[in-house]
Amino acid sequence: MFAGRPGVETASAGLAPDAEEPVTPEHLDQADLIFVMERAHRARLQRRFGAHLKGKRVICLDIPDDYAFMQPELVALLEKKVGPHLASLSRWERA
Repeated sequence: MFAGRPGVETASAGLAPDAEEPVTPEHLDQADLIFVMERAHRARLQRRFGAHLKGKRVICLDIPDDYAFMQPELVALLEKKVGPHLASLSRWERA
């Protein structure tokens, strides 16, 4: 949902065994910012890919992972919580 923002490249991947796009080391190596929904996700990411997280910002959004894909309430929460991080990243890159 953030892919259309100027200066932002996005990828979405999951940690669940049945994720449509599972997280890989390559995803993490290419990332500047990594967002997770829950603290448990951050812990799982650290356990599985700790070496690939060195020097990366992992931001926990504290959003329960119980919403349907693109559910309007989820979209609103993501805009509210992710948007400011992307805006500050854009300002930093222009400086």
